[in-house]
Amino acid sequence: MMRIATWLSVLVPAVALAGCTLTPAEKARIEQRAETEKADLDKALRGLTSGSPTQCISQYRTQQVRSYGPTIVYTVSPNLKYVSQTSGGCDGVGGQGNNIFVTRTTTGQLCSGDIAQTVDRASGFFTGSCSFGEFTPYRKAR
Repeated sequence: MMRIATWLSVLVPAVALAGCTLTPAEKARIEQRAETEKADLDKALRGLTSGSPTQCISQYRTQQVRSYGPTIVYTVSPNLKYVSQTSGGCDGVGGQGNNIFVTRTTTGQLCSGDIAQTVDRASGFFTGSCSFGEFTPYRKAR
């Protein structure tokens, strides 16, 4: 009986670790996706200058929300966008993604540390969650 327990204590972590390894093709796909998201984010913020971060933003003024990997961009207008680095897990919002944000707030504001969930637009199933970081404004230079 003791030998089985010892064997399992070695086998279970080994199997779990083996499941965490990626093939070279999977690594390349993930790296390509990250490069594409960075290029898309750079394009979305082109011509805008970053300002001092703020803890909260009004969610009612937002016209569009889109994720670029762990980065969320709230568009207020073509001249003002807020960028928040999240803890990750809120991919596929806006753009070509099929997810939508679900946030719960009683103040009408989104704040650093708030948690958002993503929901598949078609099925209504939860697909992820993340925590917001500070919101950095990006404005067109005058």
